[in-house]
Amino acid sequence: MKAGDRLPPLEVPVTRTLIVAGAIASRDYQDVHHDPELARRKGSPDIFMNILTTNGLVGRYITDHFGPRAELRRVAIRLGAPNHPGDTMVLTGTVEAADGDTVTVRVVGANGVGTHVTGTVTVRISG
Repeated sequence: MKAGDRLPPLEVPVTRTLIVAGAIASRDYQDVHHDPELARRKGSPDIFMNILTTNGLVGRYITDHFGPRAELRRVAIRLGAPNHPGDTMVLTGTVEAADGDTVTVRVVGANGVGTHVTGTVTVRISG
């Protein structure tokens, strides 16, 4: 890989089950991640994905691409538009730098509302 190379996109259907399961798995019991009525009372049209689930999906995107020898060294993300049930998030990546066995990828995840996540991931591919 070299700077400028693009990773193939990954489409992630944003289901209610994915949002709730991700919140439970990360022990994030905030009502906005599992209770639609309480989420609406707080100004959201529905429940929405938490940052830890997004972080896991970004990691999956990178390790799926680079394979079982990929070791995530650094993940830095920032959230934007929320992921609500019924939408699809499309993750894309562009290699920013490659040095030996280490690659840094700029990742963007977009949905029907806009950009859900942006960030960089540094991955080491062990021999």
